[in-house]
Amino acid sequence: MKTIQDPNLIAHYITQFNLNLVFTISKHALIQLRVYEQNEIILHEGDELDGIYFLVEGRTKVSSSVGTGKSLLLRFCSPLSLFGDIEYVQEVVVQSQVEAVQQTSLLFIPKQKVESDLMDNHSFKDLLLKHLSYKLLTCTSASRTNLLGAVEERFASYLLTIQLQREFGKEIQTPYIPDIASLIGTTPRHLNRVIQRLTDMEILYKVKQEIVVLDWDRLDEMSNGIRFE
Repeated sequence: MKTIQDPNLIAHYITQFNLNLVFTISKHALIQLRVYEQNEIILHEGDELDGIYFLVEGRTKVSSSVGTGKSLLLRFCSPLSLFGDIEYVQEVVVQSQVEAVQQTSLLFIPKQKVESDLMDNHSFKDLLLKHLSYKLLTCTSASRTNLLGAVEERFASYLLTIQLQREFGKEIQTPYIPDIASLIGTTPRHLNRVIQRLTDMEILYKVKQEIVVLDWDRLDEMSNGIRFE
């Protein structure tokens, strides 16, 4: 990670993402611009939170682990995404690992500065509430889908969700079978068997890292109306 001292670039990102009401000119000195290289860890699960992160450029992967050492992929994030909001509000350690999947830039506000300089700002609180409620909604939808549907239903639902190209659909879109398997709560081997069955049924086929859907109507029937959002 490297910290870039460039007030003009920080001001550019603030304007680009309409954060002017959150970060007035007098508050710009609070902000750091941090740049992470591909595969660099931004937040380690279990660490103490050091501040709030605003993703302004690049893409990250968010995952959570269990005691057995297995990791569950939760989503990919693009600008504008927040990290540390749940931990800050709940006063807990970092709940998920955040990793840069390409060079990624984030505006960073130290936790003590959030408390002393931003918590009296209604625009900042509104922004926290918006992102917290979005995470609650999408995590609830994804958990419900993975708990109640068979793997075929989940995979059909996954393809239909990303085809809609709404916000959460973009966050879970990936061409890699291991990542898709993790997102829908199965193993790559099982998912490959499902893909082969659907190929035999002429519903879809796979070419290299691309899944081509031939019959969206039959896929919709298979999903039983379940979606990840």
